[in-house]
Amino acid sequence: MTVPEQLIARSNALGADPRNTNYAGGNTSAKGDVTDPVTGAPTEVLWVKGSGGDLGTLTEAGLAVLRLDRLRALVDVYPGVEREDEMVAAFDYCLHGRGGVEARFPAETPSEPAAPSIDTAMHGLVEAPHVDHLHPDSGIALATAADGPALTKECFGDRVAWVDWRRPGFQLGLDIAAVKAANPRAIGVILGGHGITAWGATSEECQRNSLEIIRTAEEFLAARGTPEPFGPVVPGFEALPSAGRHARAAALAPVIRGLASTDQRQVGHYTDSDVVLEFLSREKLGPLAALGTSCPDHFLRTKVRPLVLDLPGTAPLEDVVARLKELHAEYRDAYRGYYERHATPDSPAMRGADPAIVLVPGVGMFSFGKDKQTARVAGEFYVNAINVMRGAEAVSTYAPIPESEKFRIEYWTLEEAKLQRMPKPKPLAGRIALVTGAGSGIGKAIAQRLAAEGACVAIADLNGDAAAEVAAEIGGTAVTADVTDAAAVQAAVNATVLAFGGIDLVVNNAGLSISKPLLETTERDWDVQHDVMAKGSFLVAQAAAKAMVAQGIGGDIVYISSKNSVFAGPNNVAYGAAKADQAHQVRLLAAELGAHGIRVNGVNPDGVVQGSGIFAGGWGAQRAAVYGVPEEKLGEFYAQRTILKREVLPEHVAAAVFALTGGDLTHTTGLHVPVDAGVAAAFLR
Repeated sequence: MTVPEQLIARSNALGADPRNTNYAGGNTSAKGDVTDPVTGAPTEVLWVKGSGGDLGTLTEAGLAVLRLDRLRALVDVYPGVEREDEMVAAFDYCLHGRGGVEARFPAETPSEPAAPSIDTAMHGLVEAPHVDHLHPDSGIALATAADGPALTKECFGDRVAWVDWRRPGFQLGLDIAAVKAANPRAIGVILGGHGITAWGATSEECQRNSLEIIRTAEEFLAARGTPEPFGPVVPGFEALPSAGRHARAAALAPVIRGLASTDQRQVGHYTDSDVVLEFLSREKLGPLAALGTSCPDHFLRTKVRPLVLDLPGTAPLEDVVARLKELHAEYRDAYRGYYERHATPDSPAMRGADPAIVLVPGVGMFSFGKDKQTARVAGEFYVNAINVMRGAEAVSTYAPIPESEKFRIEYWTLEEAKLQRMPKPKPLAGRIALVTGAGSGIGKAIAQRLAAEGACVAIADLNGDAAAEVAAEIGGTAVTADVTDAAAVQAAVNATVLAFGGIDLVVNNAGLSISKPLLETTERDWDVQHDVMAKGSFLVAQAAAKAMVAQGIGGDIVYISSKNSVFAGPNNVAYGAAKADQAHQVRLLAAELGAHGIRVNGVNPDGVVQGSGIFAGGWGAQRAAVYGVPEEKLGEFYAQRTILKREVLPEHVAAAVFALTGGDLTHTTGLHVPVDAGVAAAFLR
């Protein structure tokens, strides 16, 4: 393998095991020769994981490639630690070619090189062909122990040295290089408050050394540690039984998400792993949580500390909600105080005072972020932090970096610049949708459109396999649900709020149709259509509205009704009456729920034949017989009777749903939007 191929293989192997490093944490590098595209002479370069990305999924495109002679020459112009941030811009002048391993001149396919990360100096200045920088829980446990230097010596002897805490940057690279030079037997270092760095003459040796440090630390903590590092269990704070725990989590999730979205709408993630529940049950929960996390990768995603509920899991729900609101107000005041204590005139503006992590004893952890992945990763990082605290407390006392240092990283101008480079969010980013009947047809198209516009989407359908297939396609969550069953509807809403933290947008799309004349329509025909569309929409709207009211941040409910809700067509009395019921629910609920900021609107499609589950299930044949046309020509027939002479497709209905919920119609409620290509008899009056 080539040198960069060795590097990528090592990176992927290390990143595949969460014991080695957290998601998107750390970086790896390798040094070697390439041919200069201009002179043809061999040139020594550094391949290093660029800013962003994850070790476990690193590819060649994620590598920054820098000329080592130019990178090392920066030492001679380094202006000192007070101006070390200037060196990040200087890395751009060290980039080799266009970032490719075999750069061509002129480049056939120009591409931007991966941006060098803040840790580039660590890799380039350390005199070793291969370098790993990782954030393993075991290594950070030693790095955050009050007597970390002594414990490092006890654990590793002279195999691993200690480097005092310093914010990542050029000076830290110089520090590590100096420690390596002074400790020729060392295979790596423990970085105070931060993580580990290891090196080797070959890629294989570097990987072995990284794993030796991690595994040796794990064994040391296990052998040397106390059995209950978090203290005894506090009576009443034990984990609730699974069913009760999840029911309580579903009831609290919208409330907590609403609080966490005070400054900016957030997506949530719920975790009730054994690691979390055990930590929440212990005596040291409050004091340790108050100390906050230490590794920069941790607190950049979890904030400096979590919000911790100080009531047992069995406390009455109304008491828990009231206390959470009190604690949230206190948290926001405390965060503003933290910002004001450390901000300078040059600091970026405060980004938001809401917690990213909320810990509820007996129930679990709620984590938040701008999207589902960010929320999930925040939770994973706090689990890492719990493991770190356990390890440090097992052998010493947990002593994270000072609050002032956390602020210097959280509000670092380089971090702010990275945030400003993020792409503009999509219109529905941060919104959580539940679409019924979304396993096929119109519902599927709506789910696809909402997901494409940035929403997190729960796919509810009577056909669980179809729901799962659509969810897998769009990255949503699947729910098997019969909308005629109140318990099943509540379970679907609960599944949505547990998957994403809450609910903002509900589309009542589930439906069916049976076309018969009045004298042939049975009581069963009438009941099944009213149960699914009239009663089902009512049950879904009721359960969703309850969660939306608890969130306190508004929402949207959209009914997929029909042209037949206002048009008297032949041989469909049961279907038309059920759709008319849905249409009036829109008006009634718009009037009732507006006080909570919940908008209720409807879409009236007609003639949606292609991809329609209703038409494929027999309705198409029945309507074709009514109109005296071949079933395969039904779509064309419907199109020709419209004003626009255009066939209506599922994606046209989905576009109307997006128009109602995408942010431009913020002052519109109680509206029905026809999507029928123009049927004059169905014009709204």
